[in-house]
Amino acid sequence: MSARSRVVFLFPGQGAQHPRMAADLYGVDEAFTGTMDAAFSVLDDPALRKIWLRPDPGPLFHDITRAQPLLLAVNCALASTVMAAGIHPDAVLGHSVGEIAAAVVADVLDFTDALALLADFVRHYRHAPAGGMLAVAADPESVRERLTGLPDVVIGAVNGPRQVLVCGGNDGLQAARQRLRADGITCADVHALQPFHSPLMNTVAPDATLGAARGRLSAGLRAPRQPMYSGYLGGLLDPAHATDPEFWLTQPARPVLFGPALRAVLADGPCTFVETGPGQSLSALARRTAPVAAGDSRCIALLPPRRLPPGADRSALAAALDRLGAPITTAASGRKE
Repeated sequence: MSARSRVVFLFPGQGAQHPRMAADLYGVDEAFTGTMDAAFSVLDDPALRKIWLRPDPGPLFHDITRAQPLLLAVNCALASTVMAAGIHPDAVLGHSVGEIAAAVVADVLDFTDALALLADFVRHYRHAPAGGMLAVAADPESVRERLTGLPDVVIGAVNGPRQVLVCGGNDGLQAARQRLRADGITCADVHALQPFHSPLMNTVAPDATLGAARGRLSAGLRAPRQPMYSGYLGGLLDPAHATDPEFWLTQPARPVLFGPALRAVLADGPCTFVETGPGQSLSALARRTAPVAAGDSRCIALLPPRRLPPGADRSALAAALDRLGAPITTAASGRKE
């Protein structure tokens, strides 16, 4: 692999969040702590910091009005940490809500506007019908055939040649789960309480929060200042889409084309993918591509694949920055609880 390969930040989305994600860095890494504190000052939820830091916050954490803004904040805080260490992305790509974090780093949106936008989104979409998502290890066409005739279920994401998400209402998902498993197809639930990336999200009646989001987007959107690949377009984000409020407002109901977007990144040359968020789900997807498997490109995840004992976040980040050629530098700022 070329030493000059591009650095591409990958931002995970819905399903990647977990309690205390990256919390070991808070109060230890200056850039991370500053970004998280800035997020808490924007988000109108006095309990949010404490809920994030609790080892077992229960349903308080998993409500989308908290989980998604926290995920955006953590994604952006990790990006700040890596850039403070001297590693800047040549391109960015996000999955689902991770696209908003990518837009912040690409300067399509200011961080504070992005947080306020997402807060408006989740307040609006929390009224969506109950539902969820199912990860399926099969090609899209095989899955689509098995969904025929089932109510309110669709392919909501194409993550790879044999990695898709089925999204929809609970009854339809249960039927899809049974049909897929009866045919020997592996599937697993993704933690979600709403049917994101399905048309059911369009059934929520327009309200004041959606109007506020539209106004915020109309005033704040810009063309990307660096290459940004869109998981909704399956390729590069062009200025026309980047500055169109409707492109962003319709994302919760649109399918994610992360696999095609990933292939578009690799088609533009070798790269080092840096998973800039909790977990390693996007790294796992990237490692299944031919260029990464052949060693022409590589993946580096900043955090462990799952919740591990205290200190694991710091150790994983230090190892990742070392692999990127920028040993971690932190400034103690006093751990906040």
